[in-house]
Amino acid sequence: MAKEGRKGQDHSAPRRFPVHSDVREKSAQRRLADSVRHHPEVTDPRVVEAIAKVPRTLFVPLEQRMRALDDAALPIGDAQTISAPHMVAIMSSVLRLAPGHRVLEVGTGSGYHAAVLAEMVGPAGRVFSVETVPRLAERARRDLDAAGYPEVVVVQGDGGLGLPGEAPFDRISIAAACPDIPDPLLAQLKVGGRMVVPYGQKDCTLITIDRTEDGYTTTDHGRCLFVPLTGRYGAATAPASGSTHP
Repeated sequence: MAKEGRKGQDHSAPRRFPVHSDVREKSAQRRLADSVRHHPEVTDPRVVEAIAKVPRTLFVPLEQRMRALDDAALPIGDAQTISAPHMVAIMSSVLRLAPGHRVLEVGTGSGYHAAVLAEMVGPAGRVFSVETVPRLAERARRDLDAAGYPEVVVVQGDGGLGLPGEAPFDRISIAAACPDIPDPLLAQLKVGGRMVVPYGQKDCTLITIDRTEDGYTTTDHGRCLFVPLTGRYGAATAPASGSTHP
């Protein structure tokens, strides 16, 4: 349940930052991080530093390692992808994360975005991530541990149901296209909290949803492409009269 790139980007010819050694890898990762700062939605400099710090190379399959520092979505198996770094940066920035936040991620995928979120909320915060594909959940746990993020909690299950036992959350990041906003996730968002979600079937609008005392307000952050949400609230199973864009 991982992500694809932002619509309008030329993913047939992504920016390439070849990896040949540890020193060159760190330099390439720094250049990759610097490249995402030019996106107009990336307004938090801490996001750029998190992209520079989290080793994306550790979150891609071996056969994709030479492309790990391309600003492009890459396949990770099970018909899923690791998001392009610019999309991770955009989603993390529009969430307006702060140290100490409790964050729910729906769609762990490779675990890369969860690691970036963990960098943003710091040791006082907590990141919970739900992945529907058992093999991906297991791999993400392993890779997060190897990358130095053992505090991220990865749960295998239906992400559309959230984690009611850990709610409420300050922030919720949904890493899959949602034709309807799952009711459980809206309920698990704290008053004063914010959610980011690709709203649509696949060709989506990236929106943020803010919960207030009076209800929910939304903000449009442009078009994007994501793999579809699966499970009870997925594209093929969402009830016709279920939750909609608030």
